[in-house]
Amino acid sequence: MQQPITYLITNNAVVFGLLALILGLIFYTHQSQHRFFKRFYQFVPALLLCYFIPSLLHTFNLVAYNYPCSDILSGAVDAGKQVLAQCQQANDPEKVVDGSGAQLYFVATRYLLPAALVLLTLSTDFQKIRALGSKALIMFLTGTVGIVIGGPIAILVMALINPEVVAGDVWRGMTTVAGSWIGGGANQAAMKEVYNVSGELFSSMIAVDVIIANIWMAVLLVMASRAKEIDAKSGADTSAIDELKHTIEAFHREHARIPELTDLILIIALAFGATAVGHIVADTLTPFIAEHWPQAEKYSLTSGFFWLVVTATTIGLVMSTTRLRRLEALGASRIGSVFIYILVASIGLHMDISAIVERPWLFLVGAIWMLVHATLMLTVAKLIKAPVFYMAVGSQANVGGAASAPVVASAFHPSLAPVGVLLAVLGYALGTYAAWISGQILMFTAAVN
Repeated sequence: MQQPITYLITNNAVVFGLLALILGLIFYTHQSQHRFFKRFYQFVPALLLCYFIPSLLHTFNLVAYNYPCSDILSGAVDAGKQVLAQCQQANDPEKVVDGSGAQLYFVATRYLLPAALVLLTLSTDFQKIRALGSKALIMFLTGTVGIVIGGPIAILVMALINPEVVAGDVWRGMTTVAGSWIGGGANQAAMKEVYNVSGELFSSMIAVDVIIANIWMAVLLVMASRAKEIDAKSGADTSAIDELKHTIEAFHREHARIPELTDLILIIALAFGATAVGHIVADTLTPFIAEHWPQAEKYSLTSGFFWLVVTATTIGLVMSTTRLRRLEALGASRIGSVFIYILVASIGLHMDISAIVERPWLFLVGAIWMLVHATLMLTVAKLIKAPVFYMAVGSQANVGGAASAPVVASAFHPSLAPVGVLLAVLGYALGTYAAWISGQILMFTAAVN
């Protein structure tokens, strides 16, 4: 019999408080003007720490997450009498029993994630997106296409180099990268649930996602510093960029104000009300489709979580066409981002960092994937003579989302940061749908490879 594992923390409330403190510490130091922290965060992304630090709690057995009944019944895990009774009652060694932390993940994915999707897509302004001009939209959509096709191409190329790297269920993990690189953390978490990605594989994919994406962001920032030279050589017209700047600034001046309690309650009501509708749709459609169209399982259409995130995203987009979109100026997307970071921390609690070093070849897969995206972006930008600003922000709105697209945009001019946010919101809107399509292509490519 294996030596029983003893966990330091088994209370969900304590685990949640610990995650909140970790997030608070990360964000506090990230905004610090201290020379050490400014230097530190130049090289270590804050988002990576939001995954990494909670993962240490799981890796070193400080927090019990979840475990199969076989480990509990054999004595390998000392999970307590209540959990032991659950396993004995289930009489199923393959059953996974929730430990402290697992319930937090369930709440984060089933309640906070769909609510975040609603709030992040609520600010979608289709009129302003059209006002960006055709070249900006072409570059953004080119970036999306580059991510969708880049994953399957990476599988095919790696199959020629080292086929074992992309064997098995690796394609499932790649769907989470597609979700992140098209939309953001919410879409990434959605793909993890829709395609049933294991915690071990997801740990590796998080590292690939964050590291490769930040290398590409560094390249874009270098290009931003030479934007005038590059645009002059390509003959790109940059006059529309000034108009964009004034349009976005005028909107925020008109609608921005300090939110009152009623505003915040309304934001929460819409977010979780839409989440409730999403659960109703999922609970209704899932058994119906499973009964009448069982073969739809291979398209994830029998997944309740799939219908939950699609419904939440759709409701957010519909509400964005109404006066409710003004809630964005009162902090709707910021509240949504809070939900996302709680989700990110709970995902980190599920990760085992030892899995990251066990799959180094996956970084090459990610590099090939990003190379496809970058090559397509640069080629199309040259063909249509798009300004570097549109290319860089269109790419980062996909790959980095709302967290980093404004950073790249502000590298061209501080007042252009809202343009990055605007395109990133479009990425959130497309992320759920496009990442699912990418997942289907990845699944097909892995099957025929």
